[in-house]
Amino acid sequence: MAERFWFVIAAAGASTRFGGTIPKPYLKIAGKSLLEHSLRALSDIPGMAGGVVVLTPGDRRFQRLPQTLRRRVVTAAGGPTRAMSVLNGLNALITASEYDWVLIHDAARPCLPRKDIDALLAECRRDPVGGLLAVPIADTVKQADDEGRSARSLPRERLWRAQTPQMFRHGRLVRALSQALDEGFDATDEAAAIEGLGLRPRLVEGSPFNIKLTRPTDLVLAQAAMRAIRRRK
Repeated sequence: MAERFWFVIAAAGASTRFGGTIPKPYLKIAGKSLLEHSLRALSDIPGMAGGVVVLTPGDRRFQRLPQTLRRRVVTAAGGPTRAMSVLNGLNALITASEYDWVLIHDAARPCLPRKDIDALLAECRRDPVGGLLAVPIADTVKQADDEGRSARSLPRERLWRAQTPQMFRHGRLVRALSQALDEGFDATDEAAAIEGLGLRPRLVEGSPFNIKLTRPTDLVLAQAAMRAIRRRK
């Protein structure tokens, strides 16, 4: 059987740092919600078999999104941690084989350039482990002590900021997340869980436009990033 590609969009975060009355996935930039932008970016990939959106339990807003975006997409309930939420999403892909590829993406990253997805697919589909989009760190990085003072500067030459999507085989990622949960390890992204298996995911350089919205001021940055991406098309 030929390998297939699926996606899981994590949209069940608590948004504690963002605040506000509207859940973060449904905030709008460029006239569409963050979740709509993420769905469109992944659904438009040629050969994409389908996907899952992991939602906060009780979410009713998803059904109001355009039906064309919800075609071949199922939903799953989020858990108390990211790892559990993503695992719930993977388990909802009931027709996926363990060798199929799955792209895990954050709904809070609406400015995902198509060229970044293409680069991730090109570099990882033949990789024995899989990989993730990431950006090399250009700033000087400081490690703080218990008093909030700079204790030392870290060499930045090999430091990267992880992004999403992150792309791994379905079966391997299920095993990695399950192991992390069993061991009480807080895997803050899928690559961390894969690393827990003793594997080394490939780093694929992505765009700085692919920012994650964490605080209200990030909306302004995302709007600027979206305009820049559209000008480059």
